[in-house]
Amino acid sequence: MQVVRELCSIERRGPGTDAERRAANVLAAHLRGIGRRVRVEATHVHPQYPLVHALHAALGVAGSILATAVPAAGFGLVLVTAASAYLDLNTRLYLLRGLFFRRASQNVVSPGPRPEAPMRLLLVAHYDAGRSGFFAGERGLRLARRLGPRGRVLLGPWRLLLWGGLAPLIPILGARMAGLDPGWLDVLQLIPTVVLVVAVFLLLDIALSEIVPGAYDNASGVAAALSAAERIEADGLAHNLDVWVVLTGGGTAQAEGMRAFVRSHADDLDRARTAIVVLDSVSYGTPHYEASEGAAISTPLDPGLAEICEAISAGDPAAGARATRSPAVGDALPAAIRGRRAIAITGLADGHPPPWHGVHEDTPDRVVGASMERTTALVVALAALLSRESALIPESPVDASSQRRDAPAGPRENPGVPGDMSQA
Repeated sequence: MQVVRELCSIERRGPGTDAERRAANVLAAHLRGIGRRVRVEATHVHPQYPLVHALHAALGVAGSILATAVPAAGFGLVLVTAASAYLDLNTRLYLLRGLFFRRASQNVVSPGPRPEAPMRLLLVAHYDAGRSGFFAGERGLRLARRLGPRGRVLLGPWRLLLWGGLAPLIPILGARMAGLDPGWLDVLQLIPTVVLVVAVFLLLDIALSEIVPGAYDNASGVAAALSAAERIEADGLAHNLDVWVVLTGGGTAQAEGMRAFVRSHADDLDRARTAIVVLDSVSYGTPHYEASEGAAISTPLDPGLAEICEAISAGDPAAGARATRSPAVGDALPAAIRGRRAIAITGLADGHPPPWHGVHEDTPDRVVGASMERTTALVVALAALLSRESALIPESPVDASSQRRDAPAGPRENPGVPGDMSQA
């Protein structure tokens, strides 16, 4: 709770802000205080992701209108825009996003003390806070309940933008380019165009809204990651594990901080010997592990880690985790897209977040300590089973280059964070 209150006391800690940098300093100092080495790694994020996708939607509308006069030009514009949106939402390649300004951000990285261990466990949580919007809070919850779990995924906001707006225009404008012009084609073209117009206004509303305190999303995940790391060490479960703590910036900018971390640490993240556990919004309800994640398409997360969570749940149904699917871009997605073993854990009640998610009432006084405790216990149990599993792996370093990289390197530390990187 101390960590949650400290983070929430730093107002407007959105991605790429000075407040986010101050939060990184606080977390780095906290990690040093519990005896861990810390690196604060500079990166860059595009904080105005709603404007990025508002531009996608606006270009889709422009292409639809242009196609009535010059079908080939309208078709080409919509095709390129849809490709950009698809690649962006999958964290693969940023096209239109690259046209927007970047801001400096930081990933707080605490490498594990056992680089020679047969398995590396990364506990990941983003520490920045997001913006509100028309469908945040109670409105969004009511809509999600009406749609149900399957509808919430299939009719997620980003899928409506891509598959309900941009993608349907491609065959329709292709038919116009081929010379077809019946009256019913005008009606078909109007439907996705209206979807895109509505999307522009809703995305602009998010871009103009204020940054929320973010106790549930995601100060609670940061606190749970720190608690789990301490408990794993205290309980002696880490003999076969090299336990890292990675606190990412830019998480609410659609996981840009985690994307940068995975790209820059590719040599540290051996595909067979690394497990990534993302803790995202865990101070409500019961722990749920995500079987898949993704805004454009559902990308499966690691089935082996899901089986471990399922086994823990079977042993203790009251405190165990349940499966869910996320229609969003979280920190597990960039890792899974690039072939790493990753899973995300979130706190939900009846499959839904709390009514204060994404609004200014997301404050520390609404944090349910028992929910964070259940999440921490789940992660510790998962670590114990991974440690047992890793004992069967032949003893060899996770990666020789990572041992060199983990060595103390004081001069490389971000000057904005006080202290010596080699401090244990």
